[in-house]
Amino acid sequence: MNWWSSERRIPVSNCYWIVAIVFLLAAPSAFAARIGDLSETTVLEQAARFFTFQDPAVRMALIGCILLGICCGLLGTFIVVRQFALVGDTLAHAVLPGIALGYLWSLEKAPLPLFIGAVAAGIIGAVVVSLIRQTTKTKRDSALGIVLGGFYGVGILLISIIQERYPRDVAGLKSFLFGSAAALNESDVWMIGIITVVSVVILVLFYGQFKVVSFDGVYARSIGISAQFFHYLLMLLLAWAVVAALQAVGVVLVSAMLIIPAATAYLLTDRLHWMLLLSTCFGILVAAVGAFLSFLGPNLPTGPFIVLTASAVFLLVFAFAPRHGLVSRWWRRLKQTRQITRENSLKAIYHLQEAGGFAEEWITIEKLSEQRHRSAEETQQEVTSLVKHGLVLRDGNRLQFSPTGKSRAAEIVRNHRLWELYLTDRANIAPDHVHDDAEKIEHILGEETIRRMEESLNLPAVDPHGSQIPQVKKEVTS
Repeated sequence: MNWWSSERRIPVSNCYWIVAIVFLLAAPSAFAARIGDLSETTVLEQAARFFTFQDPAVRMALIGCILLGICCGLLGTFIVVRQFALVGDTLAHAVLPGIALGYLWSLEKAPLPLFIGAVAAGIIGAVVVSLIRQTTKTKRDSALGIVLGGFYGVGILLISIIQERYPRDVAGLKSFLFGSAAALNESDVWMIGIITVVSVVILVLFYGQFKVVSFDGVYARSIGISAQFFHYLLMLLLAWAVVAALQAVGVVLVSAMLIIPAATAYLLTDRLHWMLLLSTCFGILVAAVGAFLSFLGPNLPTGPFIVLTASAVFLLVFAFAPRHGLVSRWWRRLKQTRQITRENSLKAIYHLQEAGGFAEEWITIEKLSEQRHRSAEETQQEVTSLVKHGLVLRDGNRLQFSPTGKSRAAEIVRNHRLWELYLTDRANIAPDHVHDDAEKIEHILGEETIRRMEESLNLPAVDPHGSQIPQVKKEVTS
């Protein structure tokens, strides 16, 4: 298998954001020191101020959030496709004791001790989950819930002890619970940037292996890929991403940044490389918009705005996605229902003509209404639809097929009668029990399926009830 396919280069497209990040870093310093720290300004003035990128707190928060969107978007894709959504939440809560211990190490919010403590706690949490699953009958979701609650409780206890003993310095530590992008400093952004770059490089180098392990671990082992190794490597990357996200969105909301952008992308594509790209773009978008919205008011939290923006984007895609959106599915069902109604009307006209030996091409709307068991108003609506789609020709109160309508009517009747014959001949179903099933499937049988059925039945001429099966002639174009 070629692990160096072109698909691996997709995540590298994130490097385009480096230009924007460099621009933000190069912008001159001015204004207040904290994001959203208003004096006497309107919302429009504050929005204009944001886009100057002259506030150092804005630059730090925006750069950190964009890097966070890239990292969480990429790693969240593998969480979603592997159905590990609860893993991100578990790791987010599991790193809290490590954060507290890292804080005790230096008694300040230094990035390196916090990072080491958080990653160590995250890895221990992942190992504990595996041990619980391997040594007991506990299911994965239960094991994750146990670790989530246990580690989070230990973390809260440690923070409470620290708050009791060092009340003057604990404010910076508490920001990890609920997030505070405004508190990001240059060292925090550098740490997030390093974590993001390392994660992207590892995913690019081992994209093929991660892909195979995510979709088929048994096949991965059969071709010599260590599924367990790449599972723990992914857990390590997730622990890094969680640490990177904690300062901006907090323990409570970090799992949303890992899951929502990837889940949104999942509604738009079934190709992993496109899902990675879309998830990253959504992650960047919601992070930037969340930072912007939190800047518009005094002391507005960045984390909740990021998550609310991600949720809003997900709801929009959930409603309007081309394939899986609610509106799109409703529209397809509506179109299908209308198409079936038209085809049933065509079939009814065919049966009326067939009953008269095809001597008369014109039939009255009243006869169609009786055949369809519809009211006059409903029949008029159906006739209007048939005329609009060029399936029938109308002359006052009379109807006849157009060439297109006649061909489609013959196809529907042929599909119905062939399916009835197939069920009675191949499935040994009584002829009086096949009509309802044929009524449903006659509208969706493809031409290739019909051709195979005709060949398997030796090109039959009549159905189980003795009715003639229409022979549909297709125009051949050179």
